[in-house]
Amino acid sequence: MFSYRHAFHAGNHADVLKHLVLTATLDYLRQKDTALALIDTHAGCGLYRLDGDFAQTSGESQHGIRSLLAEAGAAQAQGPSALAHYLELVRQLNDGQADGAARKLLYPGSPAIMQALMRAQDHLHAFELQPADMRALQGNLAQGPHAGRVKVWHEDGWAGSLRLLPPPSRRALALCDPSYEMKTDYAQAQRWLAEALRKFATGTYIVWFPIIPRPEAHELPRKLKAIARQAGKPGLMASLTIKSGSQSGVKAPGQKPKRTGMVASGVLVVNPPYTLHEQLQQALPLLVKALGQDHMAAYKLEVSAGQG
Repeated sequence: MFSYRHAFHAGNHADVLKHLVLTATLDYLRQKDTALALIDTHAGCGLYRLDGDFAQTSGESQHGIRSLLAEAGAAQAQGPSALAHYLELVRQLNDGQADGAARKLLYPGSPAIMQALMRAQDHLHAFELQPADMRALQGNLAQGPHAGRVKVWHEDGWAGSLRLLPPPSRRALALCDPSYEMKTDYAQAQRWLAEALRKFATGTYIVWFPIIPRPEAHELPRKLKAIARQAGKPGLMASLTIKSGSQSGVKAPGQKPKRTGMVASGVLVVNPPYTLHEQLQQALPLLVKALGQDHMAAYKLEVSAGQG
């Protein structure tokens, strides 16, 4: 349960997709003055050093946020607004100096992005069960804005987050982004979304998922969409693939082929902002250009209407 450490994967292509969608969604929800309850079910450390040992070991940010920063360059302000704002958040965390080649680079995880965008009337609830990550999360969020309205919970985010629904303000954005290192996480994500919609049908929910060659992962997007449809709620699903296959490389006699790791991921947004589809239509082709590594790099974007 405690073996997964997101620091190995921080700033990778999956983070870029997830955090772009999170930023765009929260930008829209902030336009209404009523307070928001912001919830992250699996918060991690909140902030990550991409020059640290964990990130350097995997090197995943090289084909994630570092590639995007390098591609965007000085022209990022002319890009789609959602993408520009996401990159602005990364740059602000690095005193405006972040670029793809920077040796030292801090990267904001989901709770840090939520905290950066929250307002004085909002509340942030971040759940993290891994003890070391929870302590790091507490320290990192204590230094951010509106720290008095931020609560770090050292408990199971699946159950704890549902306890907060519905919030007193009747407005919520909840992000569900487990590691899926345990096979049971796939079924748990389905149960979580169904229960969240049962308790608070008008909340906005973002569920991240990996696209990997295992049956549970293959079935999850379809099942998540079915849950939203059965609840009568609209959904938007976006996915990003950066290269082909789950394995690559030339296999020498007696050797196993080199594994490429996760090459694709997706998000389902239930009750999405009406602006999100157009924003992602503009931004996702740029992610493919910046992060794609071969001819199989692509994105998918689809919407589904709720059927009450």
